Amino acid sequence: MAEHVIKLPDVGEGVAEAELVEWHVKVGDLVREDSLLAAVMTDKATVEIPSPADGEVLWLGAEIGDVVAVGSAIVRLKVAGEGDTPPGTATGDTPTPYPSPQAGGGPAAVAPKPTTPSVSGSADHSEDTDSESPSPLCGGVDPGSGKGKAPATAMPGASTGAPRPEGAKPTASPAVRLRAKEAGIDLRQVHGTGPAGRITYEDLDAVLAGAAGPRPVGRLAKSTAVEEVKIVGLRRKIAEKMALSASRIPHITYVEELDVTALEELRAALNNQKRPDRPKLTFLPFLMRAMVKAIAEQAGVNAHFDDEAGIIRRFGAVHIGVAAQTPSGLMVPVVRHAEARDLWDCAAELARLAEAARAGTATREELSGSTITITSLGAMGGVATTPVINHPEVAIVGVNKMMVRPVWDGTAFRPRTMMNLSSSFDHRVVDGWDAAVFIQRIRALIETPALIFVEG
Repeated sequence: MAEHVIKLPDVGEGVAEAELVEWHVKVGDLVREDSLLAAVMTDKATVEIPSPADGEVLWLGAEIGDVVAVGSAIVRLKVAGEGDTPPGTATGDTPTPYPSPQAGGGPAAVAPKPTTPSVSGSADHSEDTDSESPSPLCGGVDPGSGKGKAPATAMPGASTGAPRPEGAKPTASPAVRLRAKEAGIDLRQVHGTGPAGRITYEDLDAVLAGAAGPRPVGRLAKSTAVEEVKIVGLRRKIAEKMALSASRIPHITYVEELDVTALEELRAALNNQKRPDRPKLTFLPFLMRAMVKAIAEQAGVNAHFDDEAGIIRRFGAVHIGVAAQTPSGLMVPVVRHAEARDLWDCAAELARLAEAARAGTATREELSGSTITITSLGAMGGVATTPVINHPEVAIVGVNKMMVRPVWDGTAFRPRTMMNLSSSFDHRVVDGWDAAVFIQRIRALIETPALIFVEG
């Protein structure tokens, strides 16, 4: 028998290291050629590492959340062959990363396994990715005694088999974990029938089928369960970006109320009369065109601030990032050169990018380079928010939900469709007056939407 050392391959141009976000195997597992070993992430791109040969996993070189340098050994396999390869010496080529059905950025990059559809605000499964108790060879931590956790009583419909050691974490893909979370299933109480005890969709189906039967009526019980979730992958990238913005940018948030009744009537009329080759119009393309016009008069908000060099870079191009919640987490696809796009072109490009972000096929170029950002939670938008600026930008425009309210017009209360814009600015380079002028210009354009179509 021989030993095959698998090293972290080059996962992208200019990338020197990547974060390990998931193990698909553990020490002692038998793997087939091309079966998945691990997933690593760089920036917003996730790449899956396949096995180059059949063999047995002898050693894992990192833990979930570790940052690994390109070329570092990550797995050792025992493979068929004569003699033994000295430790640390590869017996074959480094495996080529798999392109996967989903990508979070970069042409060859991929995102975690396809998931069930997710609504805005629920895509947090990437932070729940855990492996089974790691081997001491890779610096694993003792899973502990399980004190403080809920008793692992079997759930109705759960598969039977050898019980999982108390305190050991269940193994499942991010997609399975998301489905279990949405269904209210405690994975610690599910027996996995997949390789190495991995929990599958079929195991969840069995639990749900059993849970559909009669349940005994019992008293409410206390829960002492404590779950520790390691922040890895895209969730860690988001956390780092938010921490950078909050720590380095003094935010000023300006909230203004808009009457969007006329715009909504116009939007409905345009959608009813649209040509088959034109996309459906939402509120955002109107806002994008209003922002372009307002930026022409307030160029200082369409900029990056390099605080280390003390330089403000004001851009003629208006590249609008639109924050989008996806099954993999928060992403910001960028509508480039919005100043050169009409209403329907903005709508078409926005729809294309949103779908690419949700499907995980957006490239690195489509997820970077914005000069100003829009953030919207749609129907979940609330009355007001405090948006966090997308560093190194200096402004972000936040859209809140629309509500029909009685509004006094001087003679009577009349139903009007109202909405707030909650926008934040970098107070180091944008004064409060300039922020107000910018938003008031947007308000004037939105409340009199015909002005959006007037050139010059």
